[in-house]
Amino acid sequence: MKNILQKTMLSVSLAGALLASSAVIADDYVIDKQGMHASIQFKIAHLGYSWLLGRFNDFDGKFSYDEKKPNEAKIEVNINTKSIDSNHAERDKHLRGDDFLEVAKFPQATFVSTGYKEGADGKAKLTGKFTLHGVTKEIVIDVTKIGAGKDPWGGYRRGFEGKTRIALKDYGITKNLGPASAELDLLLNIEGIKQ
Repeated sequence: MKNILQKTMLSVSLAGALLASSAVIADDYVIDKQGMHASIQFKIAHLGYSWLLGRFNDFDGKFSYDEKKPNEAKIEVNINTKSIDSNHAERDKHLRGDDFLEVAKFPQATFVSTGYKEGADGKAKLTGKFTLHGVTKEIVIDVTKIGAGKDPWGGYRRGFEGKTRIALKDYGITKNLGPASAELDLLLNIEGIKQ
């Protein structure tokens, strides 16, 4: 009886070890903030006559991705709202103030993914909770895989680009800029370094 019990325990242990070794663990990446091989930009119409482009200079984040199970991908991004940069100091001061971002009250914007669905063409839909100006809404980001591979410094990198459109009023930003400027596009270029 003792031998049977020992053999059973050994079989269970071996099966557990085999399952553990065959389990695929997603790779974890840190967004390359140090080398700034990533960007978060925005684009909004100016009076319907032209485009105003800007960016956030300070942000960080991380993501996980497994090529065998892409739909389990996850990402978190934190944005320092004070770092908004539209290439015009006076306008940036206005954007940081009470009419828009209120950065003293809301110093950070965040995105935390809740789902990722990838198609065969390398395109994907990333859903998640985006918090801006103290308001959290679910958004969908259209994602394109850019590439992955070794870098010249002995590391491994993976990159994506994403685009989504948000309405300012959805986030409690009610300053009237005219109907052409009620929404803006967020443009994300994310390059991560494998940890």
